Amino acid sequence: MALSHAESGPALTRLGVRLARLGRGIRWYVTTLMGDRAYDVYVAHHRVHHPGEEPLTERQFWRQRAADQDADPGSRCC
Repeated sequence: MALSHAESGPALTRLGVRLARLGRGIRWYVTTLMGDRAYDVYVAHHRVHHPGEEPLTERQFWRQRAADQDADPGSRCC
């Protein structure tokens, strides 16, 4: 049974909302997996656990992270 134009409007709106939510979820997952959110996560953690201290700048954070990875490569591929 085909939906009339009036009935398909809300259904398409719900579908659009679900697709947008799915897209945001995929974007969050990929950016988290790739480390793009690492600084934001660090700042949020720092503000909660060290409220009186100033967090590293983003540049300092990435330099420190690279130095830490070079010192202890762990399971990195390169």
